[in-house]
Amino acid sequence: MEVLPNDPIGQAIQDFVSNDFDEHIIVSSEICDDDIIPVEMLFRSYDQMPKIEQVALSLCKGKVLDIGAGAGIHANYLKNKNFEVDAIDISPGAVKYMQSKGISARHSNFYNESAGNYDTLLLLMNGIGIAGSLANLDTTLIHAKKLVTDHGKIICDSTDIKYLYEDETGGMWVDLSSEYYGDFHFQMHYKNHQTEGFDWLYVDFENLREAAERTGWKAEKRFADEDHYLAELTLL
Repeated sequence: MEVLPNDPIGQAIQDFVSNDFDEHIIVSSEICDDDIIPVEMLFRSYDQMPKIEQVALSLCKGKVLDIGAGAGIHANYLKNKNFEVDAIDISPGAVKYMQSKGISARHSNFYNESAGNYDTLLLLMNGIGIAGSLANLDTTLIHAKKLVTDHGKIICDSTDIKYLYEDETGGMWVDLSSEYYGDFHFQMHYKNHQTEGFDWLYVDFENLREAAERTGWKAEKRFADEDHYLAELTLL
């Protein structure tokens, strides 16, 4: 399987398939320590998924769009449960792999999706982070309305990363009234592949709830594991 240059996820998928994965995917930021993603994590089974993902899958209904699908583990699970599922990812290698497994997948950015008729938009692994920043969250939720039916919903997770800025006494060493503390800038690396820098949002639930209300959604928290939570957004 040919993988285009600078496709860390696609290369990692190809290496797993050929049993040649002796390195990890690295997500780096100037704000925090590198996040290390083992390649095999991209291929975890349902039983290996954290509870938050299992709950998310149980909340899906109707026709589903899996956004940022990676190796397609969530899309494939739903497909095997007889859901109608489409998957999108910006990694060409990931999309080729999913297509080889019979998943309806296309190489696309969420913001390039102009229309749809989906009952569920699925964004897992801190997937609502595609908003890039708190300032862009309203725009993201407004765009999502173009892709769903009148009774459509969003299933997404995120993490309140305020804990990164707490000192030993529980005080904050960053001014939370200035730039939002959940706005991050990342770069992803795997072997000789690396992405351009990209913005990613970790949004606390209250800010997500407020953005949802402003844009015609109702957000409800469906599961929480410490600072990590799952939300269901339904149209008002």
